[in-house]
Amino acid sequence: MMIWSLIKAAIFIALATALALGASYLQETPGEVRIAFGEREISLTPLVFVIGALVSFAAFWILLKLAGFLVAILRFLRGDKTAISRFWDKRRAARGYRALADGMVALASGEGSMAVAKAAKAEKLLAKPELTRLISAQAAEMAGDRGQAIEIYKELLGNDRTRFVGIRGLMKAKLAEGDTGRALKLAEKAFALKPRHGETLDTLFTLQSRAEDWGGARKTLLAKSRAKLLPKDVATRRDAVLSVADAMAAHADNDHSKARESALFANRNAPALVPAAVLAAQVYIAEKTPKNAVRVLKKAWEANPHPDLAATFASINPDETPPERLTRFQPFLKLRPDHPETALLKTELHLAAEDFPAARRALGDLPEAAPTGRSLALMAAIARGEGAPEEVIRSWLARAVSAPRGEQWVCSACHAVHAKWAPVCSNCEGFDTLSWALPAGGEASGLSDAMLPLIERPEPEIIEEADLPEAPTEDVDELEEKL
Repeated sequence: MMIWSLIKAAIFIALATALALGASYLQETPGEVRIAFGEREISLTPLVFVIGALVSFAAFWILLKLAGFLVAILRFLRGDKTAISRFWDKRRAARGYRALADGMVALASGEGSMAVAKAAKAEKLLAKPELTRLISAQAAEMAGDRGQAIEIYKELLGNDRTRFVGIRGLMKAKLAEGDTGRALKLAEKAFALKPRHGETLDTLFTLQSRAEDWGGARKTLLAKSRAKLLPKDVATRRDAVLSVADAMAAHADNDHSKARESALFANRNAPALVPAAVLAAQVYIAEKTPKNAVRVLKKAWEANPHPDLAATFASINPDETPPERLTRFQPFLKLRPDHPETALLKTELHLAAEDFPAARRALGDLPEAAPTGRSLALMAAIARGEGAPEEVIRSWLARAVSAPRGEQWVCSACHAVHAKWAPVCSNCEGFDTLSWALPAGGEASGLSDAMLPLIERPEPEIIEEADLPEAPTEDVDELEEKL
């Protein structure tokens, strides 16, 4: 406010200086201005002429206003009882709209206090809260008076034309306060008023997914898709992720029918999504239809090789011997023969069959070219199987303990590493941001039961990777005991 006063004072001084200089110039200008009409002639100095012109213009403007007022009086005398009030209302409205425009300019310029003052003036002159209260609320927020802004938003709820704006403002205020529960309720009300409003749909979907309201999030996603606010492929992928989450929740609640339906739906929509493929395969295995499980797992492995897919494939026939398992896995191994996960899987299968030379050939140069805790631990197991000296085995184990863990579930938004897949990142709360990839900086392995998934890892729980510690917790002796 003080800055604005200084600006006005500077403008006044500049105008006064300009007028004084102009008057001085006209005073010193030689010559005269002659005005002739009829037989009369008037001679004026330039300064007097300019002053006279300005006075004449002002007088003309005043006469126009008086004429308008006189017309209003005549209309009043002729029976128009509102003529005079309309005359003054027009003047008030003109002043009010000017104040409203000034408030919008101040708001856009970041001058919160000025915007509050202009909005208050406009509201007093116009008496149209649907036009002025929103600016007042936004100006109050900008000025840091959140309480006043909330009160104004509450007042807007009473008018049908401004109810949505009021709800949206309160929703944003609750989000700023961290009250996501109340913000979710307000977002649902805003959605009911305007089901195709993009920002409301985005906010509602985010809040529902964070609250694990998967059914509600799917309805919101459908509304976004119908409003053509999402590409079809993105909507399909997100629906699959939500279905996986819904299946997980239903499984936890022992609602097996819903878990089955959601799992199969998710796999149909996103065959390459590893958690969906694992879930669907487990459904088929439980239903004694292994061919369907094999089909689902092969399709997912071809798109995205993952240890959980191999472990689920192994669980189709848990009682087979290691040689029988190696034979059954041959079509599976041919799908992505050059992928590192295939090499690791093949190595584990040969180790289980105690064919150590074949295991070494299957592992190739992974321990040297892309060493990870898993590949180095496999080398230690091969060395032990081949009867290598103890110091050689312990050397491989020492490298395995400090080596990067390899691919993990990594958030593409905040790069946080997760031990298990989840629809929402636990760090940044991003939806569908987890992918099976190498962490940005690489982490020490701290090898766990996931080290040799087909030899000693238990069958995976529903769409959960085996528990992995966040930091190295094992020393060489503990790791050697596992092998």
